[in-house]
Amino acid sequence: MDSDDPRTPLLGHERQSRISRVARKLCGLESWRRRLPITIWLPKYSLHCLGRDAIAGITVGLTSIPQGIAYAMVAGLPPQVGLYSSIFPGFVYALFGSCKDVTVGPTAILSALLAKYVALSPDFAYLASFLSGCVIMLLGALQLGFLLDFISKPVISGFTTAAALQISASQLKSLFRVTGSSGNTFIQALINFFTNIKTVHLWDSVLGIASIIFLLLLKVSLRGTQRSEPKQLLLAYFLYKGSITPFALTGKIEGGLPAFGPPPFSTVVNNQTLTFSDMLQTFGFEGLAMPLVAILESIAIAKAFAGSKAVDGTQEMLALGACNMVSSFAQSMPATGSFTRTALNHACGVITPAGAFFKASLVLVSVTLLTEAFYFIPRATLAAVIMVAMLSIIDFSILTTLWRNNKSEVSVWALTLCVGAGAGLEYGIAAGVGADVLRTLAHAARPHVHMQPCKMRGVGGCGGVLACGAAGAAAVHEREEDGADNRCQILPKNKNLDIITVIVELEKEGRRVVMWNFEAKHQQLFEQINSAMKGNFFNGIDIEQFISEGAARSTNLKKKHIVQSDISKDVM
Repeated sequence: MDSDDPRTPLLGHERQSRISRVARKLCGLESWRRRLPITIWLPKYSLHCLGRDAIAGITVGLTSIPQGIAYAMVAGLPPQVGLYSSIFPGFVYALFGSCKDVTVGPTAILSALLAKYVALSPDFAYLASFLSGCVIMLLGALQLGFLLDFISKPVISGFTTAAALQISASQLKSLFRVTGSSGNTFIQALINFFTNIKTVHLWDSVLGIASIIFLLLLKVSLRGTQRSEPKQLLLAYFLYKGSITPFALTGKIEGGLPAFGPPPFSTVVNNQTLTFSDMLQTFGFEGLAMPLVAILESIAIAKAFAGSKAVDGTQEMLALGACNMVSSFAQSMPATGSFTRTALNHACGVITPAGAFFKASLVLVSVTLLTEAFYFIPRATLAAVIMVAMLSIIDFSILTTLWRNNKSEVSVWALTLCVGAGAGLEYGIAAGVGADVLRTLAHAARPHVHMQPCKMRGVGGCGGVLACGAAGAAAVHEREEDGADNRCQILPKNKNLDIITVIVELEKEGRRVVMWNFEAKHQQLFEQINSAMKGNFFNGIDIEQFISEGAARSTNLKKKHIVQSDISKDVM
């Protein structure tokens, strides 16, 4: 066999050389430095970087304080837990994070997913942080981040829209200070609100609606959501000193450092002790939604702000996993990248991941020294902040694009949204992924090929050619009956086109199929499927001569077909 043939097996020393390259890649110093990015940027750190990172970190920290308190309340946890979840992930990400802009902390979607477990016991939040970190770390170590590519954009958009609607509806209770439960789904939250609408408090409603209007006006005028808490905090403080408390306040926040220790592997619910296995059964498969959503949020945000730079998905997963695992030992809830705080970090001109260190330091100082001031933050204001923040992730504009490009994806988006809003976010993303897989399989099972005309010259005496080229395109050449002209039709690239299915259909029609420039592994695959195709493979540049010789040998065949491919996804 010719040594230039790609099917030539590797010699022993070539295999050894390949193994050596892989070993050097995995065990080399540069590889380990990539897994600890601080060793790359810290030696080149300067006073200029220090100033920029400090300004960005302090600015983001001021935003992280009210958001951390608010997201802890969404999950049903004590307010200080949201602050702890901004501190320790920030310190860890400064060591292991590879994207300078990303800010890790509690988010609204994770809080909503966590709420139903926290309703049983707060211990579920700390265990969820540990388990999420373990799952994310494992996926990163095994480099399985590509699995997220199977979650399409319609599913992600439908899920985030359902989450935003659910979180906004859950804040109606605090915004209008009504009694009753806030509900675990969008539908439940609306039903509970209208059931208890007679318990609305006037001044909380006025303050909440005014805060929303104020924030929206600032967002339009300054193109960025600014915090309105300081003015309302002062108003609440002076009213409180005058023995007037028309608003529901955040209340006392336990300051100081958390109780460090391993996450709880057992808890007590309704005077019954739940073991670790019982807690795992409570999470069930639905609990896997938290680490998956955390990865989706963080890596999507990293790619959005990386610009032209490549994002090391494996390193980001390892960093995010470490953030959650470490912070679970400090009474923290699950954390991931925050779009709002990351955008603010980017706008402030952060230069290195050290910005996360300064952000975490400011929140740490606040939770140890300034917790008395947090007492006077009105709950209606926090609800307004969350509801306005949710507007940025509600995405209905995608419907126009989906309807124009692929109408079947609109149904996937709608199913994800409806199930997520009605039954729960975990069920919504599961239903969306399932529907998307079924839609893709149905399309692949019944491939539809579109053609556009072109011309091919110099292939005299040939009845017909089907060619699947290196770019994933295909061409069908047919000679007119009078032989006056040769015509060719190009089949555009189609990821869902099952080449094997097409070949089988052509064989059924009595047409000969010739495989042009296939890789050895693909040739073996086809030969295993149909041993009669062993003589139908051709490697080379001059296909026209091969076609002419074949036409002369098979004059009684009306059409010939040639398939050229070197792309595995078009074969598999």
